[in-house]
Amino acid sequence: MPRVLRAWVPLCLVIALAACGSDDPPPFQVRASVEQLHVTHAPPATELEVVDASGAQVQVGTTDELGSLMFRKVPAGAGYHVRTTTATPALTTGPFEVMSVASSQPPQSFYDGQTLDAGFHYITTRDGTTLSAYVTFPAGDPPYPTVVTYSGYDPSKPGEPLDASLSGLCDVEPAICDAPNDPSGLIAALFGYATVNVNIRGTGCSGGAFDFFETMQLLDGYDVIETVAAQPWVMHGKVGMVGLSYPGITQMFVASTRPPHLAAIAPLSVIGSANTTMLPGGILNDGFATTWITNVIDKAKPYGQGWEQAQVDAGDAQCEDNQLLHLQYVDNVEQARQVTYYVPEEHDQYNPATFVDKIDVPVFLACAWQDEQTGPYFFSLLDKFTSSPALRMTVYNGVHVDAFQPEVLREWLTFLELFVADRVPVDPPLRTFLAPQLYDSVFHASDLDLNESRFSDYATVDEAIAAWKAEPPLRALFESGAGGPTIGEPLPTFEQSFTAWPPPATEAVRLYAQPDGSLAADAPTETAPAFTYALDPDAGYVSILAPGGDVWDLLPDYDWAQPAAGSAVVFESAPLTEDQVMFGTASVDLWLRSPVDDADLEVNLTEIRPDGQEMYVQSGWVRASLSGSGDDATELWPAPTFMEAQAAPLVPGTWTQVRVGTAGFQHVFRAGSRIRVSVDTPGDSRAEWFFKLKEFSGPVTYEIGHDVDHPSSVVLPVQPDVVAPSALPPCPSLRGQQCRTYAPYVNTAAM
Repeated sequence: MPRVLRAWVPLCLVIALAACGSDDPPPFQVRASVEQLHVTHAPPATELEVVDASGAQVQVGTTDELGSLMFRKVPAGAGYHVRTTTATPALTTGPFEVMSVASSQPPQSFYDGQTLDAGFHYITTRDGTTLSAYVTFPAGDPPYPTVVTYSGYDPSKPGEPLDASLSGLCDVEPAICDAPNDPSGLIAALFGYATVNVNIRGTGCSGGAFDFFETMQLLDGYDVIETVAAQPWVMHGKVGMVGLSYPGITQMFVASTRPPHLAAIAPLSVIGSANTTMLPGGILNDGFATTWITNVIDKAKPYGQGWEQAQVDAGDAQCEDNQLLHLQYVDNVEQARQVTYYVPEEHDQYNPATFVDKIDVPVFLACAWQDEQTGPYFFSLLDKFTSSPALRMTVYNGVHVDAFQPEVLREWLTFLELFVADRVPVDPPLRTFLAPQLYDSVFHASDLDLNESRFSDYATVDEAIAAWKAEPPLRALFESGAGGPTIGEPLPTFEQSFTAWPPPATEAVRLYAQPDGSLAADAPTETAPAFTYALDPDAGYVSILAPGGDVWDLLPDYDWAQPAAGSAVVFESAPLTEDQVMFGTASVDLWLRSPVDDADLEVNLTEIRPDGQEMYVQSGWVRASLSGSGDDATELWPAPTFMEAQAAPLVPGTWTQVRVGTAGFQHVFRAGSRIRVSVDTPGDSRAEWFFKLKEFSGPVTYEIGHDVDHPSSVVLPVQPDVVAPSALPPCPSLRGQQCRTYAPYVNTAAM
């Protein structure tokens, strides 16, 4: 155990290296943590119990095949013992003091006492768990601007050469021969930053057990930031955080704990909330979401990432010992399958929208509306970073990896220069050489480059920061994929900035469904039979990708099928007389009649173009019984709470109004185009999201009203002050927005 930890907490309260108060060796080892007790080195398949100071049983469990067991949610307090339940006499060890979050805070000396240098290391956290970390330095003498990546992937895997053919550049760009094993960390390293790449507990060579964004992961992140910032080679004694996807999401959680030496965060391609990705609209995402967490859990098992064995074989006893608790992971997929309602007391901790207002450092956020992995619901964050002193949010059509596009990455680097390096942005001498190689590996497009920062000519960093802060915080890149020399390259045709989300100038334009299947500004005035569509029980697992298709290709091979006859209800507007720029969310307000007590609903918003092509824009999903709105509902966003208090089953045979909100989007509907709204069964609208639909005993046919008594409608977020300077883009061209040849659809009228 590190010397600094022994100086902080009495040894017998942390780990039973010897039975406290006894000369006999303990029967197993126990580490007291924050509301947890960790048991290792016990006999496998042995039942153990935790008893409190009065001798009352608190928890009971059985050790796994490695002789380990983790007791979670143990109330903070002293006097706990761990003992066997079947041995005679009972084997026991203790007492232990379980820490609360507040009492667990270490003194600054705990962080100052740890030493890191370039290469592979362990960072000790407040409960004695060690996290594996890999550190890289840029060329030159310290101090260095420094960033941290933190995830359950394999960021701490020791660095390897990036490209053997570039080895001659290693003196000026050490990351070429010692590449961090995280894409954002690698890019930062290539542009002159020291990087510290850390595996969260329960993954890689880190100790502990995996549990999706448990409290310990946040506290560990705090400890990582403070330990790294205390290193003498860190510029200004503060560090930033970087990362896309998982290491992007972790930044928001860690920053919410307010580490005092965190300089800034730059999360890319993130979720809005765990539930909006795992349970969009209250329907289990049995595609990417469950597959992703299953994969993370599989790799969190002992030696699951593959590189740990080489570490142990090379003599890393700490990595070997840290595998012992890895079988004590929590099955978060099974947890998700058991969720019916959103319970704030349980689920707010996984919902960044409930805590990003605590983040008090500069924030750079970038996300894509058609992200096939983390999804499009990040818009719930765009008005929540209220404590950040410097905020820039960039949004665009596109897919998961598009946060690395030039128009985003250039601003990302500028942000790091201003708020982590604390200097006027520096243009690295090898930028023009490295950028094309980077983009060839990410997008298979070697003609992409990074321009020099537009803040490089300021005399002082204070002037540069003042100019940066004077710009609007929300930046939208329109029509990414159509702005470059090659169709599909992630370059926009134009951009627009906004002062807030949603933009104050937004006009909520409502179009009503008409008896002839059209959309019009006026509500219907006559009575007409409803349109019907049949539930497709197989739709939930249909992808828009053709076999072998890759959504990250410049022009992916999509197989986006037209709705089959009787499987949808479709409404189309008249051709637009002028361009309409839309930016925000939309609400499709349906009148629904069902023969059963529920309905899983999908709405798709598309553009029918003058050239005979149909382009995808955005979707929305909801389980009707969970669609009850909360207090923050607006005309453009129904704000379903998914809570039991607002839930209500459908009454079979009775008309019910159900609001289906689309996720956020931005799109220019050109003059001559028509707006199309389709209602059908969730599925066949995404590349990697699949939907576990509610099952019924037989065929189900739903009715959608569109007459004077049941005026279904759609409300769209029009930006009247924004003018698109570009012409109709090719179809396909826009990133994440598939195209197909338009085919008229004939709705089925109820008998």
